[in-house]
Amino acid sequence: MSGSRAYVEHVAIWVKDIHWHIRFFEEVLGMTMREVDGTRDAPRQYWTLGGLQFIHDARHEGPEGRLAHLGVMCEDLDAALAAAQAFGVTEMPQGHNWLRLPDGLAVELIQAKPAACVAQALAIDPRAEA
Repeated sequence: MSGSRAYVEHVAIWVKDIHWHIRFFEEVLGMTMREVDGTRDAPRQYWTLGGLQFIHDARHEGPEGRLAHLGVMCEDLDAALAAAQAFGVTEMPQGHNWLRLPDGLAVELIQAKPAACVAQALAIDPRAEA
């Protein structure tokens, strides 16, 4: 192991319908707003607590969800899967915890063990002054 460690601070994703993505990640996974470029009603970019950045471009022609998948650690996997059903996601062949979102993005939901580690991780402010 090298002398330093690192973690993914955020993943940026081009999306045509930014409001759908904001609602999905907030209501299903509790990933609330960390920062917004623009206004909450008309965001150009939107960052969540938990490391996602959505970049709105209604004319984006490249395939959305070009990433292999997003791995999301959940406090309660069953509750997240139940909430996701209202958003018209589809289960992927990899298993019931793998979801394909309407724009093509693949999401793997993972049960955190212990569940409390999710709250502990989200309590860290990596940009705070030491």
